[in-house]
Amino acid sequence: MSLRVRLLLAVGAVALVALFVADVATYSSLRSFLYQRVDQSLDSAHRTIERPGGGGPGFPDAPGIYVEVRDSTDATVFAQASRRFGVEETKPSLPKKIRGLEANSGDVEATRYFTSGGFRVRVSEIAQSGQLILALPLNDTTSTLHRLIAVELLVTLGALGAAAALGWWLVRLGLRPLADVEATAGAIAEGDLDRRVPGDDAPTEVGRLAAALNKMLGRIQDAFTERDATEARLRRFVADASHELRTPVAAVSAYAEVFERGASTRPDDLSRVMTGIRTETKRMGDLVQDLLLLARLDEGRTPERKPVELVGLAAEAVDAAMAVGPAWPVRLDAAQPAEVVGDRTQLRQVIDNLLANVRTHTPAGTAAVVAVAIDGADVVVTVTDGGPGLSEEQRDKVFERFYRAEESRSRQQGAGSGLGLAIVAAIVEAHGGTVAVTAPADGGAQFTVRLPRSPEETDPPASGSTESLSTDTADSQPISE
Repeated sequence: MSLRVRLLLAVGAVALVALFVADVATYSSLRSFLYQRVDQSLDSAHRTIERPGGGGPGFPDAPGIYVEVRDSTDATVFAQASRRFGVEETKPSLPKKIRGLEANSGDVEATRYFTSGGFRVRVSEIAQSGQLILALPLNDTTSTLHRLIAVELLVTLGALGAAAALGWWLVRLGLRPLADVEATAGAIAEGDLDRRVPGDDAPTEVGRLAAALNKMLGRIQDAFTERDATEARLRRFVADASHELRTPVAAVSAYAEVFERGASTRPDDLSRVMTGIRTETKRMGDLVQDLLLLARLDEGRTPERKPVELVGLAAEAVDAAMAVGPAWPVRLDAAQPAEVVGDRTQLRQVIDNLLANVRTHTPAGTAAVVAVAIDGADVVVTVTDGGPGLSEEQRDKVFERFYRAEESRSRQQGAGSGLGLAIVAAIVEAHGGTVAVTAPADGGAQFTVRLPRSPEETDPPASGSTESLSTDTADSQPISE
């Protein structure tokens, strides 16, 4: 059963009950009024018939009224049939004994009124314990009440019909917003995710429902948009990774072909082939390691949460960078220790990748500065170089995976994977921080990493800065380029 039919039945039931109650109340009120008028007529006839002083009744002509007198033994002493327009009418069917007379307020005699055989009967006491019985036919009263019942029935049926028609119209009008919801849901099911339910600003139940549905639809659309974007990034990521792996795989295949053509018997060619295979294999290994790291970070795994002192970590990274690329001088500036909570290995890789980016994209002799400072509740690590710098468009895309800004920043030290800065952004985000790149006024590029400061850290007194660290670090960790 539809909601419209249920609502219409509910409206009809309420209207029927209300009309029935009104009909019963009207009928009861009119019946009481008409009987009261008949009783008043009997009282008036009683005063006319009974002589004052209790000396015995007299019986003047009382048209339409039945008169009967009984003695103390309930025997009928006198009876006069009611007459109307000179025609004798039937008499009422009276019980042999009439009891239960009650004294009226202010009257001496006891009186009783009741209805019997189509007559309204008045019984009162007279002298010597006798009874005077007056009865008036209820033909007119009954006819009036029957007509009232017929009128009430017709009015009730008409009112129910009008209520049903009006209720159907009102229900359709009230449920029209639900029809809009149904139409919108159908359109969304067909793929139109931009559709919204109208009337969400109305202060009604349907308006609140529409607002809730629109909010839910907005979140669903955002989820689908994010899913599509994620799938697009994944497809692009797989395509770029395949492209990056294709080159070293092709190189290894070429070296193997050279080996099969006789390089194994020529020491110079054999050394070149084996060196090339090792180089390309290392490149593939580095790329696979970077891809695995990004995959783990994309899964949302929480990094290790341990205190890490960034000044010492940065000193290690600077030391390693000077050992790997002595042609690119690096200096460390730090006024005081700065501690964060995170994964020491991943945070070290952030600084290593930023310094590797300097060596990859700036010419030899370009100096770089690694600075560690405390800024309120954050620790700020900056890596600044004096290289060619980045354009605004390149700065917007530099943290994208496999993006290379080759137009203005010359590439050194081989091809690289294009994942170093993407890994930096992913690690920093996993640690609840941010990373950005800006262009200093005097040229070059500045990468700024902002990490939440360790809540247990206390600020020690400021100490002198540590500068130009360049020690031999044979045991330093490998750098991802």
